[in-house]
Amino acid sequence: MRIDKLLSDLKYGTRKEIKAFIKQGLVSVNDTVINDASLHVDPNKDHIIFDQEHVVYKEQLVLMMHKPSGYLSANYDLHDQTVFDLLEASYKRYDLNIAGRLDKDAEGLLILTNDGSLIHQIIHPKKEIYKTYEVITKAPIDNIEDLLKPMTLLDGNNQPYRVSKPILINTNSNHAVIKISEGKFHQVKRMFNAIGHEVIKLKRLAINELELDETLEEGSVRELNQQEIELLIKK
Repeated sequence: MRIDKLLSDLKYGTRKEIKAFIKQGLVSVNDTVINDASLHVDPNKDHIIFDQEHVVYKEQLVLMMHKPSGYLSANYDLHDQTVFDLLEASYKRYDLNIAGRLDKDAEGLLILTNDGSLIHQIIHPKKEIYKTYEVITKAPIDNIEDLLKPMTLLDGNNQPYRVSKPILINTNSNHAVIKISEGKFHQVKRMFNAIGHEVIKLKRLAINELELDETLEEGSVRELNQQEIELLIKK
């Protein structure tokens, strides 16, 4: 990969700006200051420094975040804080997107990645990747079995859709754990509202076989290893 493309992809500047920075002697490769913006480098092997900062490049980056309540699942918003505001600067250099959003007031497992194919495998309805949620309602749930009956809800565009039957894990008073294979607009809350219960807390515990790392503090992230990535899409 050309050094100017690498640094531009990592948002150190535009290609034109990177060329100027290189002429100023701000970039070194393997401890040698370079002056050729077209120099080809291997970011996995070469030691690259930009203005005294070690350049780290990952072709595939997959992050687990313990999303706290109060943050939008969005890249940017004019009015509210987003989960991307919680990331350290080194991760903001990547073009990350969310694989399955959570409501602003929801918390739990959130996946951010620069791998578009992985996002598709997680969120496409035909893949039937189940997500596990912990639900706390305002009042005791005495009719949880009603969630298994045919149910039609409205999506984010106010279009009706038939809800796939969820999997009920357990229920105790006003607490329940369920699994759904979809992820429509406010779906879990709307499902419980449809059976007469207001959700006061919603937490995503798992996506497919990958569980939230409970040692991860709210608002923190960590990179997933290959084995954990495979748990996201394992059939």
